[in-house]
Amino acid sequence: MSASRDGEGEAHLRVGERLDVRPLDRFRSFKVKLGILVAASVSVAALLTQVSIRAGVAPLLALPLVVLLALVFTQVLSRGMTSPLREMTSAAQAMARGDYSRRVRATSRDEVGQLASAFSAMASELEQTDSMRRDLVANVSHELRTPVAGLRAQLENLVDGVTEPDPAALEVALTETERLSQLVDHLLDLSRLDAGVIELDVETVELTPFLHEVVDAAALAAGGRDVRWIVEVEPADLTVPADAARLHQVIHNLLENAARHSPAGGRIHVTAARTGEGDGVHIDVHDEGPGIAREDRSRVFERFQRGGYADASGGTGLGLAIARWAVGLHGGTIEVLDDPRSDRAREGRSSLIRVELPGTLPAA
Repeated sequence: MSASRDGEGEAHLRVGERLDVRPLDRFRSFKVKLGILVAASVSVAALLTQVSIRAGVAPLLALPLVVLLALVFTQVLSRGMTSPLREMTSAAQAMARGDYSRRVRATSRDEVGQLASAFSAMASELEQTDSMRRDLVANVSHELRTPVAGLRAQLENLVDGVTEPDPAALEVALTETERLSQLVDHLLDLSRLDAGVIELDVETVELTPFLHEVVDAAALAAGGRDVRWIVEVEPADLTVPADAARLHQVIHNLLENAARHSPAGGRIHVTAARTGEGDGVHIDVHDEGPGIAREDRSRVFERFQRGGYADASGGTGLGLAIARWAVGLHGGTIEVLDDPRSDRAREGRSSLIRVELPGTLPAA
């Protein structure tokens, strides 16, 4: 039944397109079009009346024919004027059914044409938003399932007596709980991002003790991974105006990401220095992992992206997106730079991420 209706609709659309003549599209005002339509209809009626009189057609027969032909002429012109409105009605009905792929053909430059263009742009944005919503639900469901399944399995083993409630077993349960808590925190941050409800508590941050504090927290969260942490700040008393909590979140996410992808015994460098221009500061995080491909360098800062390749590192794909958001709040930038190691540079991959913060925060 549905396929039959769709076929009938497509056939009706093709017929409508053949009858859709738009000679008035060149005019920029719908009121001007109406005026031309009225003038043209009156002129056609007058011309047909004159022709019928010269042809000797009886008035009782000529009058209905003139009116009918004038109505047909008016219908042909008005159909082209109002066809975008009909297309928008059809597209809106399709949107109500969840189909955002319909677009309106906007050929005129008047108010109706502008409305049709705006409608098509809105439909495109709604299609992207709906796609993002579906991806978000699917990704969140997947990300929640992993720690919940691990936590449930561990607790079931403890309840059934398969595993003794020793510190090691409880540590596994705690790790999964912390992972779940982190995901929830990330989602809350993203909801604040989308709502635009953010306030910065700006203070002067001394980077040397600050970065050591963040590194200590990241090392603890790394769960004993075999990596070395190296912090270098030049000059040692370097400071930057920032929201300490948000900046901590940025650097911690970068360090956590670096630790997940570092090889055993790898080194993670955290360096800070003045930028080449002005009084801004750049903070670099560089690990010895496989790096991010050149074509994926912009995508990794999007939600649920992991450098363009699948991994089992346990990341949520939200850390870098939140880092970009928090850096943007400070008026700064975050990007993947070329790797200084020659072998990685030849491959086009890099694990060097730079955060640049201005010396003066933008006005709210």
